[in-house]
Amino acid sequence: MAKIELDGVTKRYGKNTALDNVSLTVEDNEFLVLFGPAGAGKTTLLKTIAGVEFPQKGLVKIGGEIVNHVEPMHRNVSMVFENYALYPHMSVYDNIASPMRSKLYKKDEAYIRETVERVTKMMKIDHLWERKPSQLSNGQRQRVAIGRCLVREPNVFLMDEPLAHLDAKLRHFMRSELKEMQSSFNTTTIYVTHDYMEAMSLADRIAVLNHGKIEQLGTSQEMYYTPCNEFVATLFGEPEINLFPAEVVAENGRLYLSALGQEGLPLEEDVCQALVHREDRSYDVGIRGNDVRFSFEHRPGWMAGTVYANEPIGNKVIMTVDVEGTHIRLVAPNDTRAGLDQPVYLSLNMKNAILFDSVDKSYVIRSDAQRFTQTAAAAGR
Repeated sequence: MAKIELDGVTKRYGKNTALDNVSLTVEDNEFLVLFGPAGAGKTTLLKTIAGVEFPQKGLVKIGGEIVNHVEPMHRNVSMVFENYALYPHMSVYDNIASPMRSKLYKKDEAYIRETVERVTKMMKIDHLWERKPSQLSNGQRQRVAIGRCLVREPNVFLMDEPLAHLDAKLRHFMRSELKEMQSSFNTTTIYVTHDYMEAMSLADRIAVLNHGKIEQLGTSQEMYYTPCNEFVATLFGEPEINLFPAEVVAENGRLYLSALGQEGLPLEEDVCQALVHREDRSYDVGIRGNDVRFSFEHRPGWMAGTVYANEPIGNKVIMTVDVEGTHIRLVAPNDTRAGLDQPVYLSLNMKNAILFDSVDKSYVIRSDAQRFTQTAAAAGR
């Protein structure tokens, strides 16, 4: 159990900056997810905490102690690598047991066998004890690597995309197991993923990284409902959030939006009150696919478009509609059938619209934004 603190950490590889003045605090027993695109610096940050990499600038603290020059073996962290890092000459049993046979954390063989049996049953690999890593599938190797991490009782669990090579059913099962494990062991966990569903379902908080910097730090609800900029907004949700330019116009003492060839898109009262004091009149509007209604029959006041794509994905259909040259993605029932270029009419739920600055792409406002932060706080996030 340990609090993790990063203070102005910078890590460079030659001319490339992997971490750029990163400051972050992970509370004791917290489950923090590092999330972002490939090359954002997630794995480098994890390795810096583990001691595999050493920063050129800044401080790394574990449990209040500066560990910049402490070797990995003395930091009492347990790490799962994306590339497994198994001992090829050892059996599954011995790979998982290896942390408990080290000089620093040595246990007796009875304890080791009991622990390996418990963990391998949970991971559904208890029938593979005698196999070598070369005799395993990628998914089985990944489970062995996770199992080797779980047998330890470290201060910090560090996990670098540990579920990346598992099939969908096992991945879903392991999400709940990992969360339960963290609660039972009372251990700080830092988890790297590029899967937004994994991030949102597991995390107490999420840190979104991009080009070595933290774009936003907060709960999954804050990421989804009040993203700090357009970049963060596009990372969460399926389909990806719709973004399009709009102009604010005043009519009869109220403010409206003009966008996608439509005049008078309504704004909520609290949004109007906030915008009336701003000089800006140009914004980018974000609308989630669940907030777009559609009809194949003409409806007065609805915007006209044509079907650009129709993608059935099991329990729903992702439909892409071309409106005035802009592609609008929406969620349709799973029995929706539509031909390419078929006329379709859309209505946007402006109550849930998110407004971004048209220049720097930063978050401006959405209606009743405070409700989402209050909900997260009430849930104990």
